[in-house]
Amino acid sequence: VSIILTGTTAGTVAAKRVTSTVPIVFVIGADPIKAGLVTQLNHPGANLTGISFFTNQMESKRLGLLHELAPKVELIGVLLNPNNPFFENQLKDLNEASRTLGVKIQVERASKDDDIANAFKAFAQQGAGAVLVGADPYFNSRRSLVIDPAAQLRIPAIYEWREFAEAGGLMSYGTSLTDSFRQSGGFVARILKGENPGDLPVVQSTKFEFVINLKTARRLDIAVPPGLSARADDILE
Repeated sequence: VSIILTGTTAGTVAAKRVTSTVPIVFVIGADPIKAGLVTQLNHPGANLTGISFFTNQMESKRLGLLHELAPKVELIGVLLNPNNPFFENQLKDLNEASRTLGVKIQVERASKDDDIANAFKAFAQQGAGAVLVGADPYFNSRRSLVIDPAAQLRIPAIYEWREFAEAGGLMSYGTSLTDSFRQSGGFVARILKGENPGDLPVVQSTKFEFVINLKTARRLDIAVPPGLSARADDILE
């Protein structure tokens, strides 16, 4: 092949493992330096470059938005994938944010479908009043499995991508997947025209989206504070 485009950290690591010559353009949520993909962002070198949207580093922001929506909730359920290479970082950030906000979190781990179902059962048993679904490609591939249980429990939930809100989730906060992949197309075009991927600086996505699904809010009988809705980049009616 002339070029490889990857959309996950694991996929990029796998591609790097098998070739040091075929150009690789990545679109990932992790820090590419910490993931061992490049040694520096300005001049990545070797055969890799791409876009990073650092979504794993925004869990504390999502927790803050969820707390702002439901300030009286004392226990927030958190769903994380232990197989995510940045699981420990996500957990550390959320623990620090929960202490700052003065709320308790109940962390449940899920890496397969049964785990997700069991996690939401645990949230119900412990009386969690809201849920944060951590950033992870697996959860993104199982949107209905992490959206429907929150609706059944009738509690607010926040996710990483606007696609979750479009699929019926209450809120989402993260960078724009559409914008990131559009940027990756520019990298691909430049490389196919002869530029060296190692000379193209890794770009950090700067388009963030806070989306609220008001239809879901009404269905769950959840009142969205005016100040919160005023800050939303998009309101889904």
